Amino acid sequence: MILKYKNTSVFYTDYGIGKTIVLLHGFLENSTIWYPFINGLKNQNRIICIDLLGHGKTECMGYIHTMEQMAEAVNAVISQLNIKTYTVAGHSMGGYVALALAEKYPEYVDGLLLVNSTSQSDSEERKQNRDRAITAVKHDHKTFIRIAIANLFNPETKSKHANTIEQITIEALKTPLQGIVAALEGMKIRKNRNKTFSQFQHKKAMFISIKDPVLDYNSLFKEARTANIEVVEFPDGHMSFIENEVSFFQNFMHFIEK
Repeated sequence: MILKYKNTSVFYTDYGIGKTIVLLHGFLENSTIWYPFINGLKNQNRIICIDLLGHGKTECMGYIHTMEQMAEAVNAVISQLNIKTYTVAGHSMGGYVALALAEKYPEYVDGLLLVNSTSQSDSEERKQNRDRAITAVKHDHKTFIRIAIANLFNPETKSKHANTIEQITIEALKTPLQGIVAALEGMKIRKNRNKTFSQFQHKKAMFISIKDPVLDYNSLFKEARTANIEVVEFPDGHMSFIENEVSFFQNFMHFIEK
């Protein structure tokens, strides 16, 4: 379905009835990344998947898509559907947007799950890496996408996910150049939301991976423990919900049912 928001088309899907769960994808992904889980979730829950700005079937809004702007677009969908409270789970960049939602609309969010994500802002080194990525994207965004998607997986087990990596890459290649750059710029300037996460009064958790090539496991573990946030560990890479699908789903259901 499409919602017109500030002259921008925002795409979302809406399945099932029951407690509302909002699923937010990561950078270069779109809502299709969650489709393998919908059948298992929709019997007892209402599942809303949203394409974030400049991704999937959602249009771009500007040169920079801040996490706050993405959160506002998500909230526009939630408001349109007249949903009063919901649990939000965000993968990677989707986690940054989930935190922005919890900060901006605390009265609506009653559960917060970061999947291979962090409440920290970018380090100076990470910001420089974003700038290098923007340069690479502008030079050849298709090559950038192919390399970036493959590098999300644990190198030791990547080969067994070859078909899935190719499918994700095909979807990622639909992301327009402007959408890629706008997201990189937005992530680069995002604020630190440690306080938002630690002070969040409802159920919350972090799903992290021991061999995540994008986010440092030790840093994430320390972040969770310092803020007294439940942490669930997986053995592989940045795509825990694909690399460790069965275990992920079990732990996700446990989180939802709390």
